[in-house]
Amino acid sequence: MLTLASKLKRDDGLKGSRMAATASDSTRRVSVRDKLLVKEVAELEANLPCTCKVHFPDPNKLHCFQLTVTPDEGYYQGGKFQFETEVPDAYNMVPPKVKCLTKIWHPNITETGEICLSLLREHSIDGTGWAPTRTLKDVVWGLNSLFTEDFRNKVDDYIKRYAR
Repeated sequence: MLTLASKLKRDDGLKGSRMAATASDSTRRVSVRDKLLVKEVAELEANLPCTCKVHFPDPNKLHCFQLTVTPDEGYYQGGKFQFETEVPDAYNMVPPKVKCLTKIWHPNITETGEICLSLLREHSIDGTGWAPTRTLKDVVWGLNSLFTEDFRNKVDDYIKRYAR
């Protein structure tokens, strides 16, 4: 799966054996984002919730992937929800861009697929927004939590309290 990781290792080996060829080494430079993504994707795949699946359309572009969430409880049980994730060049200083591709009525997802989740915000009023210490695993678990029974209970409590 991690073809970019094997490519990075192979390139590092070539770089060590051909230090004289600095011109060709400059074309092999890998961004900080891509180095982080190799590590984070491996961690993500090892800790993926059972209701989620990650798909990389191009295994050499770890910064673009799709997530499928299939809730096993609550209002959305049996549904299949697709998300598209793009990790910007400035990652991990800025959050990934996530869009819901499935038409859905959800209090945290707009008609155009924009997601209201504090950890996806660069600046959050409550202080729980994006921080460089967060990872893709946090994003996936956050998206998954939008469909859990616990989330539904919080929404129900909010409606009971404020919908009078």
